[in-house]
Order: sequence, then C-alpha cells, then structure tokens
Amino acid sequence: MARPELWLCRHGETDWSRDGRHTSHTDLLLTPAGVDDARRLAGRLAGLVFDLVLTSPMRRARDTAELVGFPDARRDPALAEWDYGDYEGMTTAEIRERVPGWTVWSHESPGGEGGDQVALRADRVIDRVLAGAADRALLVSHGHFLRVLAARWLGQGPSFGRHLLLGTATLSVLGWEREARAITRWNLPVAPQPGLADAPTGHGGDAERGAGEAGESGSGAEAARP
Repeated sequence: MARPELWLCRHGETDWSRDGRHTSHTDLLLTPAGVDDARRLAGRLAGLVFDLVLTSPMRRARDTAELVGFPDARRDPALAEWDYGDYEGMTTAEIRERVPGWTVWSHESPGGEGGDQVALRADRVIDRVLAGAADRALLVSHGHFLRVLAARWLGQGPSFGRHLLLGTATLSVLGWEREARAITRWNLPVAPQPGLADAPTGHGGDAERGAGEAGESGSGAEAARP
C-alpha cells in the first residue's frame, strides 16, 4: 500500500480573511500581501515533485496554486471551503450577537454545511490522494476545510480541527509514523526557514514539530477563529 505525504497549502490573504469574515463561496481575490506571501511560499516547494496537485476551484486558491509554482493544478470541488450558509461574510463576533457562544465546530450554520458533510468531502479527497499519489500530493485549499481534512487523516471527527490553528499562506504536511497516520509539520509560515524543501519528511521522523509550530493562527475566520 502506498503511503504518500499530503502537503497542505492554505491560500494567501484576502480582504475577508484579514478582517475575520467567514468566506466560503464568495470568490475573492488575494490582497497584495496575499500575493506576496504566496510567491515567497514557492521557495519552500522548489525542487519537490508531486504525483498529484489539486486545488479548490475558488479563485483565491487557484491563484495561490499558480503563485507557488503549480499553474496546472487540477480543480477539485471537494476542496472548497466549509459552506457557512447564512453566516457568509460575517465575523464570529457578529454571529454571536445572534447565537451566543457560536463556533463553526459546535453549532449549525443555517443554509450551509455541517461538520459531518465537510468530513465526507475530506474523506473523498484523502481517498483520491491514496489512489493517485505514490509519494507526495499537494492540496491548495482553505482554512477550515484543511483543518477538517487533517482531523480525518488522524481518524478524528471534524470538530478535532478546532485544535489545529492554520494561518493564511502556510504549509502543513500529513504523513506517517510507520503504519500510523501522523502530522509531520503544521502551519509553517512564509518566513525563511532553510531546509524545509530539502529536509527528508520520511514517514514519521518529524512528528514532534507539528504541535510546536501551530501557534500562529493567522488572521481571518477561515483560518483559526474557533
């Protein structure tokens, strides 16, 4: 059985992610800062070979894929962001004026998706990677969706994603500790950190770095706002 690594790239900053507004189907462009961050993120991926490169069909993800060096990434609707329904464009504070204590992890989003629905999409993506990549796949997508995907990779329910903070224009790597699925790197920002692209990720030797590098929540409801 193949044991590919899943490299996760969250798209660069948009106006709404910067301002903490939940963004699913609204097709926003990257801000100038988001474009710059995505270009710098390309250095982390330089020299790596991917068997499969997939992107969300949303413009902010497609543009990020191109800027990091993969203009021919295949669009997969399953990589779209969690659908927030009636809460599209709202901040958590605004939603909590209607529903005290609301979080996307614990409450419904009227007119949108529940966590179990997002988890089913994540499972389909994981199955596609396991079937189509021998060594390494790159997925360019969105904050909440990628957090759910990582939870499902670990065999956890979608709400486990609340523990996995994820900023804009970051890289994370899902891999293996022998036969067990693991997080080998998490939430690596664009700041220079020599050796990422060249360091062997192997199948489990770097798991301890995951939790330690999850402290940057980034900005935006789509990233790390619980």
